[in-house]
Amino acid sequence: MKNIYSNIFKVNNKNLSKAIKYLKKKELVALPTETVYGLAGNAYSSKAVKKIYFLKKRPYKNPLIVHYYNLEQLKKDAKLNNNFFKLYKKFCPGPITFVLKKKKNSLLSKIVTANLNTIAVRFPKDKTLKKILKSFNFPLAIPSANKSSQISPVSAEDVAQEFHRSIKIILNGGLCDIGIESTVVDLTSKPKILRPGLIGPADISKALNRKVTISEVSKIISAPGMLKKHYSPGIPMKLDQTKAKINEAFIVFGKKYKKGKNIFNLSYKSNLLEAAKNLYRTLRIIKNKNYKMICVSSIPKTGIGLAINDRLNRAAN
Repeated sequence: MKNIYSNIFKVNNKNLSKAIKYLKKKELVALPTETVYGLAGNAYSSKAVKKIYFLKKRPYKNPLIVHYYNLEQLKKDAKLNNNFFKLYKKFCPGPITFVLKKKKNSLLSKIVTANLNTIAVRFPKDKTLKKILKSFNFPLAIPSANKSSQISPVSAEDVAQEFHRSIKIILNGGLCDIGIESTVVDLTSKPKILRPGLIGPADISKALNRKVTISEVSKIISAPGMLKKHYSPGIPMKLDQTKAKINEAFIVFGKKYKKGKNIFNLSYKSNLLEAAKNLYRTLRIIKNKNYKMICVSSIPKTGIGLAINDRLNRAAN
């Protein structure tokens, strides 16, 4: 696709250096991760973090995920425990976020953690982001690069459509590999999953040798991604539907559904990984086509299907 946006830059040494300079100056940069595109700022700087909240129109009660390059960085800010080390060894770097107790002498901006005594942390796998993180003595706060509660971006063009010229640098790493946000697991007491992702309950239970389940929706926001309304295209949605009217968008899964102008198939092959990768792209396409209603067929609630259903439920809220 031809780049029609002057603030989208190829990932090369020159543009990486430019992005790093911006971040050191407490400015914001949009960049790829393996999950979705993120809006990055210095997590130790309240000035930078305030810019993230302002640009996203994000409520201050909703904390941010802090991204680290290595364990040595994290040890300065968080209290680590045996469950963390087991999961870190198995899944990091990768699409998993840990909620840990924050150290009292942590340099993290209090805004990042929404004044909580906990911190949500992640070690990303994306090569571009790892190169950037390696350049600093501070971690990066990186929520998804979209307006709060709206569809997460999976391409540089998505970010540009969302924010236009408000972000000066958007690094183009192509389409995100996974397409939905990281698993969030609370390790401050008995382990529990706050938000499902590619790494599911069975994976985490096996790694910890104990049963770990997805926590029920709580009014108390203790980690990112827990708002009841989230990932929304701003269009009414009906879930677990078997058909749709001709003027309604119909999101389906599997080869049993015929092709049609209003039919959007997440995976003809019934592949849940493919469906996850296509979910936000499909919602954005439907939004851009100005449909007034979205019907969604049932999606299997196994593996990453748990995460897909979580996102659809919040989008339909």
